[in-house]
Amino acid sequence: MTTVSGPNDDILIKAGNLRWKLGENFHDSLMESLYTEASRLADRAVTRTGAQQHFNWDRTLDQLLTGRWTGFPLMVALLMVVFWITIAGANVPSALIASLLIDTVHPMLQTFGSNIGMPWWLSGLLFDGVYLAAAWVVSVMLPPMAIFFPLFTLLEDFGYLPRVAFNLDHLFRKAGAHGKQALSMSMGYGCNAAGVIATRVIDSPRERLIAIITNNFSLCNGRWPTQILIATLYIGALAPPALGGLISASAVVAVALLGVAITFLTSWLLSRTMLKGEVSTFSLELPPYRPPQILRTLHTSLIDRTLLVLWRAVVFAVPAGAVTWLIANIPIGDQSIAQHVIALLNPFGMLVGLNGVILLAYIIAIPANEIVIPTVLMLTVLSSGAANYGEGAGVMFDLEDHRQYLAVFNAGGWTLLTAINLMLFSLLHNPCSTAIYTIYKETGSVKWTVVSTLLPIVMGLGLCFLVTQIWRLLGGAG
Repeated sequence: MTTVSGPNDDILIKAGNLRWKLGENFHDSLMESLYTEASRLADRAVTRTGAQQHFNWDRTLDQLLTGRWTGFPLMVALLMVVFWITIAGANVPSALIASLLIDTVHPMLQTFGSNIGMPWWLSGLLFDGVYLAAAWVVSVMLPPMAIFFPLFTLLEDFGYLPRVAFNLDHLFRKAGAHGKQALSMSMGYGCNAAGVIATRVIDSPRERLIAIITNNFSLCNGRWPTQILIATLYIGALAPPALGGLISASAVVAVALLGVAITFLTSWLLSRTMLKGEVSTFSLELPPYRPPQILRTLHTSLIDRTLLVLWRAVVFAVPAGAVTWLIANIPIGDQSIAQHVIALLNPFGMLVGLNGVILLAYIIAIPANEIVIPTVLMLTVLSSGAANYGEGAGVMFDLEDHRQYLAVFNAGGWTLLTAINLMLFSLLHNPCSTAIYTIYKETGSVKWTVVSTLLPIVMGLGLCFLVTQIWRLLGGAG
């Protein structure tokens, strides 16, 4: 608000588009300004009877993106397009980075260790364990993130994400949760730790707890590579080659939408059991649509999101890589620790349609979901004795094409049922260590941290067991 002197010593007050004089006719001037501003706003939002209707981009887009019959289909379609571009665009750069870091730099490091007389166990721990874990994370995560995060940021800057919250608000309220949970859920698709922090926008402690506990049902960036690879190998392969990419993307979208449905269901159950209470109300302002700002988008997505998330993944992958190498190379009797653990877990794993290798891989990968696939490959070769793959016990490795992946997985006894259950368990399992720590910092409660950690595991194993029993009841193989 500003005040300036006008003619005849009148005082002119300005507030936004409102202007009025402070004098004898102050009341009349104020009311005239209010009516003028109201008329201006009404002319923008309402088409008067008999007046010529002018085309309005914001109004037209809102009718489509938030419409009762078009809002949800367009939301799913946009999600599929983003995933398809990510899947199709990440293959080549991932292969190039893997060729540099794994095929070129890794042998150089091994040669360097040998030349300086480094003990085999130290060389193996540092280069075959720690380095390869970090190299795999970079080669697998960087290209998809460099594509997914800019696309996601474009939708955010364009003004579409608040429309997603608008579309989902009614469903969240029905589930006993807060409408702003849609925003923290969307953030969780990039990183669940960031999604947990984003729940700070929710004022109600009860509804914020619901949003924190259920945020892990959003597929974070560390789980996309597993979903994409398995969908491509087993789901997309069921379709003609020309439709393989589309079918793979559809399968990944289906798992992501299942996560949304489970978010609603879990929110509804929590709001009627452990976290009973009244649903609070809030006002959601839909910002105007904005043209893309390419430089700002690249900075936000590549610097603030991609590189920070990648660094976090590398930091947590390093100890996991060391543990992986150690348990695969320290023997107990005639077998390594890893082989003993796999044999111990295998009966339960088969019961839920998985196997001991997958369960052990997810235990090792608690620090970073990104190393699940290389850990599964290494443990499968170790336990099955598959020849011509990998470079030895505890050495995580990459493969050149899908046929090689299938050969290793088939040697481990995988079936289509194993692949489906792995995609489901990738959706429903414990948060990574960063997210667990963030949950504890945000809630300050060991109880709710344990609930947030164990609830997804119980649900994931239960769902895999149910799918397995139905599959076998229907006569499916595996």
